[in-house]
Amino acid sequence: MKVLIIGLGSIALKHIKALQELYPSVVIYALRRKGEPSKGIKGVIEIFDMDEIAMETLSFILISNPTSVHYDTIQKVIRYKKPLFIEKPLFGSLSKEANDLVMEVGRQGIPTYVACNLRFLESIVKIKELLVGRRVNEVNVYCGSYLPDWRPNVDFRKVYSANKEMGGGVHVDLIHELDYVYWLFGAPTRTQSFFSNKSSLNITAYDYANYLWEYDDFSVSVVLNYYRRDSKRTLEVLTEEGTYLVDLLKNTILYNDKLVFQSSQLSLQTYTAQMQFFVEEILNKQTKFNTIVEGYKVLELCLQE
Repeated sequence: MKVLIIGLGSIALKHIKALQELYPSVVIYALRRKGEPSKGIKGVIEIFDMDEIAMETLSFILISNPTSVHYDTIQKVIRYKKPLFIEKPLFGSLSKEANDLVMEVGRQGIPTYVACNLRFLESIVKIKELLVGRRVNEVNVYCGSYLPDWRPNVDFRKVYSANKEMGGGVHVDLIHELDYVYWLFGAPTRTQSFFSNKSSLNITAYDYANYLWEYDDFSVSVVLNYYRRDSKRTLEVLTEEGTYLVDLLKNTILYNDKLVFQSSQLSLQTYTAQMQFFVEEILNKQTKFNTIVEGYKVLELCLQE
């Protein structure tokens, strides 16, 4: 297997680790900008032009560069008609051009996957199973954490997350929550959203987001923030029979306050499970799962104001 990675940041390193763990003989190329110092990652061959490799020999292309350049990157690589593994979020904004590109990729039949690793968190997978046949009355999603703790020893005000002009914001960073709600329950029939940046963090990007998604028989509330010091990440599902509480940080599920599921799976292991699914199902079996079309639908729900 040969893979080209475009963008060699922290998320790319997680994908590289997953690839090398699953497929020790994998050949990984990383496209770098000219003049950039080598990162010296074991098992990764750095190149500075796609002409340096035989593109037709690639198994897939992994796009993990800044979200703001995903559009240009996808536009450049679709001519090779190689499967695309695209780190979330798909794009930084909505536009006719972005929609047209998504439709073009679909028309060409290029296999795609927008990477949302929480779909592989075992407690989320389990709750999807547990809800089959259940009458849902209400869903509450909450994710709050403290942005300055995200990247230790880095001024949080200078990173993209804190800056609206760089495409940052809690709604974009935590699109995972919207994605798994979409995966569990499908597309809503009506939506409302509210965003603000009035907290003591004093940043230009949104540090609070609140979504209300309406379905035929129930509603979903999603609350996201950057300023909670004691991190909390939960999914609460009120059914006709009782209440499920999924703690994503602990990887557990309570039903009516009793523990019914727990997993020792670590967050990093979701990247391995995700990569294995991508190779075995999407590449080898042509399974459609969170395609570029679906990823764009979730992005539309995320960015609506």
